[in-house]
Amino acid sequence: MAKAKGKAKQMKGKMKEAAGKATGDKTQEAEGRAEQMSGQTQEAAQKAADRAKRTGR
Repeated sequence: MAKAKGKAKQMKGKMKEAAGKATGDKTQEAEGRAEQMSGQTQEAAQKAADRAKRTGR
C-alpha cells in the first residue's frame, strides 16, 4: 500500500513539475521535483520494510 502511495506521489510531482515548466513557474517546478523525491523515498522505505519482513529481521 505504501509503495502505491509513493508511486502516486511521484506521478503527482511529475505533473506539478510539468505544469511549472509550462507556465514558467520555477517554484512549482521545484515543488514537483521535491514531491517526486519524497515519493521515491517512501517507495524505497516500504521496499526495505518488505524485504526485512521476508528475511525475518
